[in-house]
Amino acid sequence: MIGEVSPLRFNNFKDPLIFDFDMDLKKLLLTEDIFPLMGIKLDESNTLRMDFSPSNLALETVDISNTDDFNTYVFDMLKLKDKAYGIGGYFEHRAIYSRSAVFETGLEDFRDIHLGVDIWAKAGHAVHAPIEGIVHSFQDNAGFGNYGPTIILEHHFGGQTLYSLYGHLALKDLEALEVGQQIKKGELFCHLGPYPENGDWPPHLHFQLMWEMLGNSGDFPGVCSHRDREKFQQICPDPHIIIGF
Repeated sequence: MIGEVSPLRFNNFKDPLIFDFDMDLKKLLLTEDIFPLMGIKLDESNTLRMDFSPSNLALETVDISNTDDFNTYVFDMLKLKDKAYGIGGYFEHRAIYSRSAVFETGLEDFRDIHLGVDIWAKAGHAVHAPIEGIVHSFQDNAGFGNYGPTIILEHHFGGQTLYSLYGHLALKDLEALEVGQQIKKGELFCHLGPYPENGDWPPHLHFQLMWEMLGNSGDFPGVCSHRDREKFQQICPDPHIIIGF
């Protein structure tokens, strides 16, 4: 999450200026039977849409730099609404990244635009591969506010290559993993990690899609600055297309 972003490349596409990235993904997935990420379909009955933008004034009462307090806020909200999961965050302007220097690229260029979707649930919850793929890369992006254990899968279908990132995992998920390892659709291949090993966040999955890896391995920016928003909107299609909610 903290490495420099290399210049934009679109090896998969002939003309990125006229390409509709989300629409193309929807078309490519028309023939795919997508497996639920959390092993169960997320919908209004079990999932709460969560807001971590500056418009959520309740965040002003939470010490988000204290993971215990932040964790209590998240799971008290889920308990109050009788939901097992929280979800949200795709290209959300977030108020919670001031908790960590990981996101600072200079006072004039703070990274607080979230590029993936977060699914909040209890530590240890299983995560399944939504579509077939291979392990592109993985590593422990350790440090307060970082991804912690991270796995990136590579998917090939319809003549295109898509990458999916799974962040804030359990350290044990990396132990027997190998680059190039086949991951079958529906396979349980990782778990939500507890804090502090998950980057010191309340337990959740950061799920992100990328058309390009920009030279990264085991890591990819999960947030961007406002000035880079348009560039990353082209690289990172909407994960809700796969999540289905």
